[in-house]
Amino acid sequence: MLLSEQDQFLSYNGEVLVFQLSQPKHAEEADDKTMNLCVRRMAFNRDTKLFVQKSSGVFSMHASHSEIEMISCSCTTDSRTGIILPCILMKKKKRNNVKYFLLLLHSSNQFEPSLYFKLDYELKEDIRLFSGPSVLWRHANKLFYISSNTCVVQSAPVQLSSVVWTGEIVGEGTVVLGTRTTCLPEAEDGDGFSVSDRAIWGSEFFGYAIQAQKMLPGTCFMPHAYGRVVSSVYICKAERWNKQLRISLVAITHKNQLICFQNGVPKGVCELPYEKPCSVKPAVTSSNDLLFIVSFASGNSCVVQRRGSLQVASKWQKVKCVLVDDFIGSGREQLLLLFKDDSNTDVLSTFKITDLGEVNYASDITYKHDVPAAEGLQENGLLTVQALETRLQAGWTSVRELQQHLGLQKRVILESCRALIDLVEERAHILPNAKEEGLVSLWDDVENPPHSLSKETSLASEVPEHFTEKLWQRVVGDSLVVGVKLTEPCYLSLSDVSLSLVMDQDLSSISPIIKCQSKIIKLNKAFSALAVSSSQIEPPPKKIKLDLHGKNDLKKEFPERSSRIQLGGAKTVIAVTSLSPLLAFHRVCCVVLLHARKQNHQNDSLQQSKKITVLCGKIFLSLEDISNSRYSVRMLKDNNYCTGSMEDVLAVLAVSVRFSFQIVSSDCTLTPVSSWLLGEMECTPFKECQDNVFCHKAGNVNGTIFNWTLKNPFEGVLTIFCRNLTVLFQCLHSLTGVLPPSCDVKLLRCGSRGGLTEQLALALEKEILTLKKSLFLKETKAESTLTWGTESGKKINNAPLASLLATEEGVQQFRKKLQNEREESVRSMNQTMNGALYQKIALKIAEAQLSSDMIVWRLS
Repeated sequence: MLLSEQDQFLSYNGEVLVFQLSQPKHAEEADDKTMNLCVRRMAFNRDTKLFVQKSSGVFSMHASHSEIEMISCSCTTDSRTGIILPCILMKKKKRNNVKYFLLLLHSSNQFEPSLYFKLDYELKEDIRLFSGPSVLWRHANKLFYISSNTCVVQSAPVQLSSVVWTGEIVGEGTVVLGTRTTCLPEAEDGDGFSVSDRAIWGSEFFGYAIQAQKMLPGTCFMPHAYGRVVSSVYICKAERWNKQLRISLVAITHKNQLICFQNGVPKGVCELPYEKPCSVKPAVTSSNDLLFIVSFASGNSCVVQRRGSLQVASKWQKVKCVLVDDFIGSGREQLLLLFKDDSNTDVLSTFKITDLGEVNYASDITYKHDVPAAEGLQENGLLTVQALETRLQAGWTSVRELQQHLGLQKRVILESCRALIDLVEERAHILPNAKEEGLVSLWDDVENPPHSLSKETSLASEVPEHFTEKLWQRVVGDSLVVGVKLTEPCYLSLSDVSLSLVMDQDLSSISPIIKCQSKIIKLNKAFSALAVSSSQIEPPPKKIKLDLHGKNDLKKEFPERSSRIQLGGAKTVIAVTSLSPLLAFHRVCCVVLLHARKQNHQNDSLQQSKKITVLCGKIFLSLEDISNSRYSVRMLKDNNYCTGSMEDVLAVLAVSVRFSFQIVSSDCTLTPVSSWLLGEMECTPFKECQDNVFCHKAGNVNGTIFNWTLKNPFEGVLTIFCRNLTVLFQCLHSLTGVLPPSCDVKLLRCGSRGGLTEQLALALEKEILTLKKSLFLKETKAESTLTWGTESGKKINNAPLASLLATEEGVQQFRKKLQNEREESVRSMNQTMNGALYQKIALKIAEAQLSSDMIVWRLS
């Protein structure tokens, strides 16, 4: 099908939609009063480097060719489902009135009439399509609009001379930006205003919120003097701060300039290469560059890029239209330029796809089929990047080893200085544990005698200066939360970290060890992917087992389990205990002990690691402190954000129970969930990450933390961190009231599927290595107790099989060899070994198998 001047182009989900008006091919199919609106879905083929048609659709209308016309097309949100769909505005002119109707295009290529309206005039100025779908236009300096929800033409009580932007702004709904003429007051001296003053102050830039029917001051968008020269605007970012709008936008002017504004202040300007710019739109390329595409009335286009300052990166002439989408399926946006072609050839025959970087496809480039130039260049670039990454990783490893060596030298020098000072001051110098320092002691070390549990604090080693960074405590409800923040070098050399709280009082009737409850908490560096896994739920036939690498081990010495939080390269170890038993002593002093394992990397990863215990410090607590809220968590609202230190956030997470729910909607988007969190639940986001919100609503739900993550508009995961099941049920009851009836809510097991899959792979590897090592250990340990037959030691000539089977003697020799191997295999199954050794091997194998079984159950 050949192109015409009236054809409309639209990008949607990486495809190009081409809308064309045509008459039926055969006269018998319809009379002369029938017109077809045809749509063709075109997709780019990276093999042929051309656009190919995927599907098509037709919508028939009763009208002649001179009566029907396509006005505009755009992608807007269907308010019924929240899905973004292509829509096209059609005009049918008949006698003295003009009929307009809006069509929605579904994925099945079926057109759905959305709204109809009649006017006694034609739409010619500032026609815009926006969510609903809705239509907005300007006529006689007045603003009119109609929505598919009302189907009634409404007029806004504003006078305006132009519309420069229409879209959604947070907290305001649909907003129209435009300019209007202002009435200047008469000057008191009678001279009036000068020509320049009337040019500047005679027009005004303003905003109008359609749903709220209120005016927005133009100064929050740009200074007043710029309003009269602006021809088009694109809003990059809009948010509220201190109940005020903070807007970032770019604007093109009649002076052939592109200007960047932030919060009403100009931040950059770029001279455009052509005259009469008419529109501007953005694109985010593979290198995360934000490009601004400017179209001109002459049919030219250019791209402006920020490289320190705004600069014109490229420009083209004779451009029919510019579309922005992911046409090649790379995950980032590209520009599609459709050029004017005098030959009027088939659809999308003259084009160019580019991101001003690696992607560059054009219809006038001849590609060799055997070696695609663009793909070969991209592949070579990828190999180069991979090689550079490998070299960078090797260099980083060398730097890290050098840093460790320098740190070791520094510790030796500092310890030597302390020993020298103690020698001068005639004090006894206590040497550190040489093995923990990675040194070889020059003196004979005397091993410590066995000690009892009650003397744990006296035998704990003092913490080196580089070991701990901070000790803190918080009171959350009836729980005491204690945290120890470790430094980076320490975290890299330790595993299986946990805390113990020991009362520093002479108590003969009770144990000084305080029972602690705990959970494993993981936070990434940006606090953006918050995942808390509570105590592992296990299938009924199983018992508590040891996790891989000892990270989730339940401590056998003490009935406690610790929380571990990784944030910004540091590790924080957290213990949670009941507060009320401690307050029975009125004043409590507790010693905080850190238990860890020092990894032994000799030979293989299954070597036993050494347990160490270090003293982190002391915490003090009294009823007076509780009454004065000295250690209470403070989560307050401040400028629409939730304040509170990182320790407050970690304390709340430590005492909360985590539940994750997968929410899937088949026919509607899940936008009501965000509105429910910010509205009914009165949640505010943390400053560190706006994806995690804190509930300030009065009642039991206060203090609950939510994390809402959308995988796509129809599927998301809601994670709730609450105190108990009662709060959880209240939250779910409130949530089900706002979700569409077709939504499916499913409880997810602890841990992400990707993380559990990786844990399963490591657990299976450990299980195999444990079994292999146990077999080798069995052979060496039980060698002295084995009884072998005398014939097993006989050697049989290992001649080639073909030569053995060639003769009868060879066949007998091969049969004898096979029989000896079979008897040897049977005898090897009757080995005997020490009972303690067998028990140790069986326990290791059972622990490894139980670990992998648990992860498989959690994945099922």
